[in-house]
Amino acid sequence: MSRIGRKPIVIPTGVEVNVANHEITVKGPKGTLNSSINPLLTVAVENGEIVVTRPNDEKTARSLHGLTRTLISNMVEGVTNGFKKELEVQGVGYRVAKQGKDLVMNLGYSHQVIMSENADISIEVPDANKIIIHGIDKQKVGQFAAEVREKRPPEPYKGKGIRYAGEVIIRKEGKAGKGSK
Repeated sequence: MSRIGRKPIVIPTGVEVNVANHEITVKGPKGTLNSSINPLLTVAVENGEIVVTRPNDEKTARSLHGLTRTLISNMVEGVTNGFKKELEVQGVGYRVAKQGKDLVMNLGYSHQVIMSENADISIEVPDANKIIIHGIDKQKVGQFAAEVREKRPPEPYKGKGIRYAGEVIIRKEGKAGKGSK
């Protein structure tokens, strides 16, 4: 048995879970999330807990068991607390600002890079070199953070660029001079 798959998910107060026709809907204080469930697995709501079971020990059922439980757990976590990703901008002249619903980034290009927040994502800019991305869907928050980071990924020589908070960039030594030994 999958260690993760067999753990029940406790439903917090204020969260409503509906399972019907291989579809799960989780409604909470921050919003509503929907997802489809593989027909191999069975999801049931019992005694204030969500239980994911599999019919047999075939490889596909085993591989989906823990995954499905984790995805449902992330949905419950998202509608109660939400998710956030923090990004740091490092480099001389690199700045970010928020104008309305747009994230405006000066990243050393000849133009400003502009990204708009959508219905699922909200952007917060506490200072000129920090970006915080909030949302209820973990996958969408991570994807948007990756797209922002992609605009100027950190480079290994000077460490300039956009990085996740706490991300360690392994620095490379510069090119050796002609006469150095």
